[in-house]
Amino acid sequence: MNRQTDVVIVGTGAAGLFCALKLPAQYKVLMLTKDEVDQSDSFLAQGGMCMLRGEEDYDSYFEDTMKAGHYENNKASVDVMIRSSNQIAQDLIGYGVDFERDGDELAFTREGGHSRPRILFHEDITGKEITSKLLARAQERENITILDHTMMLDIICGEDGCEGLVIREADGTLGTVQAGYTVFACGGLGGLYKHSTNFRHITGDALAIALRHGIEMEHIDYIQIHPTTLYSEKPGRRFLISESVRGEGAILLNKKGERFVDELLPRDVVTAAIHKQMAEDDMPYVRLSLERIPEEEIRSHFPNICQRCLEEGYDVTKEPVPVVPAQHYFMGGIKVNLSSMTSMERLYAVGETSCNGVHGANRLASNSLLESMVFADRSAKEITEKKLPEPKDIAGMTDLSAYGDPEKLKADYKQLVLNEIEKEKKRHE
Repeated sequence: MNRQTDVVIVGTGAAGLFCALKLPAQYKVLMLTKDEVDQSDSFLAQGGMCMLRGEEDYDSYFEDTMKAGHYENNKASVDVMIRSSNQIAQDLIGYGVDFERDGDELAFTREGGHSRPRILFHEDITGKEITSKLLARAQERENITILDHTMMLDIICGEDGCEGLVIREADGTLGTVQAGYTVFACGGLGGLYKHSTNFRHITGDALAIALRHGIEMEHIDYIQIHPTTLYSEKPGRRFLISESVRGEGAILLNKKGERFVDELLPRDVVTAAIHKQMAEDDMPYVRLSLERIPEEEIRSHFPNICQRCLEEGYDVTKEPVPVVPAQHYFMGGIKVNLSSMTSMERLYAVGETSCNGVHGANRLASNSLLESMVFADRSAKEITEKKLPEPKDIAGMTDLSAYGDPEKLKADYKQLVLNEIEKEKKRHE
């Protein structure tokens, strides 16, 4: 099938949905996801979303972000993100997001790397609260169409840049999408790794496609490991135990039950300490104790974590739980400017797929949801300001027979991305 739309967005996570909602109602928007619409990593985010607490908080928030990123951050991007945070929060509340409150005021929590509490949250399922509300609003819009179980196989390139996509629809049919503008909002690359907190189908397809077409990349080897995921010998995605648990007072213990690290240090530092302790203990995990947090607070603030740990046989109100680091977040990606445009005309990238330099070498906790929506908003604004190009006949621009073996294509894409990561690692040695 050959489809035509004004804007095509690949991905139904927070970044893609926010972008779609910010586009004018008269724009025809097509969204694609290769699994169910709610199977994006945005739904998994537990901790929360940062928000500037006032002008007096700016310098410390900026410094916290820079310090966590080892000062490799793009300062202009960090400034844009922080300055935009209050508007994003208000937009989300307008879409129906229910952030925790202290009376009539918004409540804030603190996480590792932050010098003060500045994180909005909804229990311990903030990502689900935000993304489900964005999805509900998108599904209400007559101009937005969402196709699930539909895979992007490639982009179609013309003289004027990106003309659209080659796709494989739910029934296996190969087709094309002609689009005025294309937005990659495909998430990260956790599905390429054995141990990851990501959904298994999120495999960096956009990165591979960008590499194939010579689209500029940045920091593709900057991959964050989350220090505390629930240890399990079962296959599949690892369950993340939020940074905010440590922010509220949880401590890490070695084999002897001794505390061995400051739990509020940036994630890469805590991860390194855990790996060192695991080696010293000759154990595949360390333990996380919530004994310093009142039981009532544990049950009210972290109900999902309590339930998931109980399913694995651990009562977090009574005993420490085994935790292990796992691949969690991708700081690199397709290089974009402050409007999220890539090096190819008419092609944008937002969220974890993109790299605008906000995170530097290591993401500060709870900046990801904020960053994804700030720059998704900016991409929508720029697309709106530009004139929609005249639709082109793209029928002769690609040979669909070249995409007849999706499994081989997936394997080729995986190897392409992994090879590029290794190449960049060696370049930075």
